[in-house]
Amino acid sequence: MSVMMGLRIVADPARVEDALNSDPERLQRIAQRARDAGCIHHRFFANEAGGEVLIVDEWPDAGSFLRFFEESTADVGPMMAEAGVTERPTPVFWRELDTPDKF
Repeated sequence: MSVMMGLRIVADPARVEDALNSDPERLQRIAQRARDAGCIHHRFFANEAGGEVLIVDEWPDAGSFLRFFEESTADVGPMMAEAGVTERPTPVFWRELDTPDKF
């Protein structure tokens, strides 16, 4: 069963969005590498109160994301710096619980 990965970064969401959109080809290259590494879904979310962005991915397992993340520091690091991220974020992995109320 796949896992959801949450990566919370402290940064201005508008600045993050500007950095992500400043070089669409770079972002597409990273996204393709993520797909090739097994990423199933990927989204960015801005905290409504500001000051934070949450990256939510679905991966086959935590190890697949961790390998991708370590191998992508040359691309992702400069983009995060451009976005104003000063601390390396720590991924958190979540597994789905089997409950009767899911839909």
